Amino acid sequence: MFWAEAPWELIAIRIAVRVAAHMTTEIEMTKPITMENAALNDTASRRVRMDHDHPHYKWVVLSNTTLGTLLATINASIVLISLPAIFRGIGLNPLAPGNVSYLLWMLMGYLVVTAVLVVPFGRLGDMLGRVRIYNWGFVVFTLAAVALSFDPFHLGGGALWLIGWRVVQGVGGAMLMASSSAILTDAFPANQRGMALGVNMVSAVAGSFLGLLIGGVLSEWHWRAIFWVGVPIGIAGTIWSVRSLRELGTRTAGKLDLPGIVTFGVGLTVLLAGITYGIQPYGGSTTGWSNPLVLGAIAFGLVCLVAFYFVERHVESPMVDVRLFKSASFGMGNFAGLMSSMGRGGLQFMLIIWLQGIWLPLHGYSFESTPLWAGIYLLPITVGFLVAGPLAGSLSDRYGARPFTVGGMLLMAASFIALVLIPVNFDYWVFATFAFLNGLGGGIFTAPNTAAIMSSVPAAQRGAASGVRATFFNAGNSLSIGVFFSLMIVGLAHTLPSAMSTGLQAQGVSANVAHDVANLPPVGSLFAAFLGYNPMAELLGPSGALQAPGVNADLLTGKTFFPQLITEPFHSGLTVVFIAAAVMMLLGAIASLFSAGKYGTAPDADNAA
Repeated sequence: MFWAEAPWELIAIRIAVRVAAHMTTEIEMTKPITMENAALNDTASRRVRMDHDHPHYKWVVLSNTTLGTLLATINASIVLISLPAIFRGIGLNPLAPGNVSYLLWMLMGYLVVTAVLVVPFGRLGDMLGRVRIYNWGFVVFTLAAVALSFDPFHLGGGALWLIGWRVVQGVGGAMLMASSSAILTDAFPANQRGMALGVNMVSAVAGSFLGLLIGGVLSEWHWRAIFWVGVPIGIAGTIWSVRSLRELGTRTAGKLDLPGIVTFGVGLTVLLAGITYGIQPYGGSTTGWSNPLVLGAIAFGLVCLVAFYFVERHVESPMVDVRLFKSASFGMGNFAGLMSSMGRGGLQFMLIIWLQGIWLPLHGYSFESTPLWAGIYLLPITVGFLVAGPLAGSLSDRYGARPFTVGGMLLMAASFIALVLIPVNFDYWVFATFAFLNGLGGGIFTAPNTAAIMSSVPAAQRGAASGVRATFFNAGNSLSIGVFFSLMIVGLAHTLPSAMSTGLQAQGVSANVAHDVANLPPVGSLFAAFLGYNPMAELLGPSGALQAPGVNADLLTGKTFFPQLITEPFHSGLTVVFIAAAVMMLLGAIASLFSAGKYGTAPDADNAA
């Protein structure tokens, strides 16, 4: 039986574990044995027994949680490339006036929900069982995938159906992501934790890029197939996890922290939504950062998060023990993770626009086919992650996290600078090399950073800590939409209008129409390129200029006019964006210097196995 009685020779081991196995944490290290120590010892004792009865159990945990994490993160990005096919399928033009909100919530709905809910689900995992929350995550995710693939509506109704069920799917994704790191930390001793979390985190990051490729391929077949793919995998994952995973962690008694959930959930949702809506033009401005509603939403969100901090300091059973942030490994590690996630998200969006709006059309690809090929040409980033992640995790178990977290951040910063220095119409192998190096740096950083964070907290709080880490990971992806699109728009606004007006008039467009189109907010051109639409057809179509006599419509809507027109303005914007990303990586490198470093070879590390 799975829970067979341990033989007598294990009793001595279990007693030794209960007496001696103390994980090195920077929180209340000098206190005598506490509830945290007891929880750590109980978890270590169960791990010893499980390893004896089922020697391969921890590898089952690793493979299953990697599948769950991969499923959650692939579905976070799969719609990015597939949006054109999805909107065509429901008969909706997302760039038409009044439809932009559908586009934004299709992009950010899943990301916001996973960012907001991973902390509450992490805490529920500590209270009710991490494996239980994880298993329910598979169920919720799979049911939402079924509903998404059978959208019965069209136009706005179809978009609302998809947005609503993407939110539900985000709930399932949050349950999976909140629990996976904690379940792995329970199953692996400290001196193997970096390797295990490395594989898991590489799957998380690689999934965000694999989603682009998978979405591009499936959208060429049928837009509903984008959601079908999650159904059989979700069913298989549900059955596998229910049959195979067992609870090793210790449940923590307590009641649900409703004030904390409300202040955190409302605050983070409103904050992320406000920042994202900052990319929409307001009044005469090219962005929405002067919009009182945007500024009010950001201010209100920040006030709620400050209130959350004070609530957590005084409630009896806090959702998050804010004292965890006194640990340099935990606090600075999560800040570095946020910087990495924002930079990675910005890179993803900007490279999609770069490839789909400029490079691929200049090399003969139709605008409609660019989403698929963009996913293919971005594969070097994924390869870099896959190469570096598990290896860096294993090495950090032996040598500590700091050399890898700092080195990975510096390599990513250098790759961002390198991408600025190459021409917009680049040689692909030069571009692929720098993209690979960026992925390599991300893989070197991510696994050791995650292992250091998860090894720095008491065993009884691993679920909540895993949720906090996942929140920073997901919030960075969501923040990157508002931050990097805004930076790109600011860069384009100074140079694009004059270039576009001159170029349009040279092809027979009247001065008035050319002026009006050139002074439209750049966000329209960016979203058209991002969605794989023909930007000039979208910009000139409403005015009827393409049908006017003397206008060279074939050239204007061809593969080269828009890419050549936007090349220099785009490079100006790209410089702003990637320098900002490089600065974020440097801040992350500085934060990583404060990490405690070694976690797997410390004298009191949780290495019982």
